[in-house]
Amino acid sequence: MKTALVIGAGPAGLMAADEMSAAGLRVVVAEAKPSVARKFLMAGKSGLNLTKDEPFERFMSAFEEAGPVLRPMLEAFGPKETVAWAEGLGQEMFTGSTGRVFPKMMKASPLLRAWLARLAGQGVEIRTRWRWVGGAYRFETPEGVQEIAPDVTVLACGGASWARLGSDGAWAGFLDVPKAPFQPANMGFVVDWSPHMAKHFGAPVKGVALMAGDQRVRGEFVVSEQGLEGGGIYAVSRRMREGETLYLDLLPDLDEEALRQRLNRPRGKASMANFLRKTLKLDPVKQALLMEFARPLPKDLAPVLKALPIKHAGPRPMDQAISTAGGIRLEALDKGLMLSAKPGVFAAGEMLDWEAPTGGYLLTACLATGRWAGQNAAHFSGV
Repeated sequence: MKTALVIGAGPAGLMAADEMSAAGLRVVVAEAKPSVARKFLMAGKSGLNLTKDEPFERFMSAFEEAGPVLRPMLEAFGPKETVAWAEGLGQEMFTGSTGRVFPKMMKASPLLRAWLARLAGQGVEIRTRWRWVGGAYRFETPEGVQEIAPDVTVLACGGASWARLGSDGAWAGFLDVPKAPFQPANMGFVVDWSPHMAKHFGAPVKGVALMAGDQRVRGEFVVSEQGLEGGGIYAVSRRMREGETLYLDLLPDLDEEALRQRLNRPRGKASMANFLRKTLKLDPVKQALLMEFARPLPKDLAPVLKALPIKHAGPRPMDQAISTAGGIRLEALDKGLMLSAKPGVFAAGEMLDWEAPTGGYLLTACLATGRWAGQNAAHFSGV
């Protein structure tokens, strides 16, 4: 019986193992941590957002320049297929108001348990505390150094964020293939707040539009002691990382002229805070951001309310990012995700050089690339 090795037991690795074992290969999954899919489980703590229900071309646009390479994989296993896959594992799904798709149980653990049970039924062997240290698949294990010589291999080692969960990027130090440097993605940004902002730490900022470079998104984020974080920030984090200024439209449902008309109403004896609250329904955290970044306020306040420039001190550290850009360059792979310089070795998931915002894009693409790599590895093996 031909054998396959998967290195990394995250979503991409487990999906590759699923495909190869179903095709008839004997599959061993090597995982450095004591348990599998730790980042997947962490993502599910606040609700496992598996995918995004939206027109396919809009979904594809999230992957930017990597889209042409990923397109066939996502056409074969996109949002609809991701939902069907989860339902096939016994998880009832629902779609939220923004199109994000979740299991009704919300957590990742029931889905993972069902998936692991299926893999076990297909004969997949998962070896935890097996850390790949290079060479021809040499591993440090509780039983000492072990080596494996499989017929095919799928690398699914992750990126370089959240090292404590297993994605430490160590593989980049010994895997001799063309690589792009790791960079943080879907990360918060540091802001050196003035003291008056302290009372707003933890406050959500809702109902705004965020603009950076050519991107404009509706979303929300959180003011934290360290700076700004949350889905809205993550959606424009690439442009911010690349040096574009972040602007906030604090009142995206009103144009400048409508704002001016409201601001020209008699203020009377009301304080500016009360005036803005009553005339514009501008809540305290939005007012605080306005005062933080636009004081002294100009006479014509409307343009500032529509495009408040946010000063920050750069991204949070890479290990605090949700994901990373960089990794194995896509041009180093063939159409089946096999490394051109290493026949029989395939790669998938976050260790490839692509990035996408949170909101279901990351997980769907990890599953899709794992599936694609597993199928092509099985075909390469001749089973």
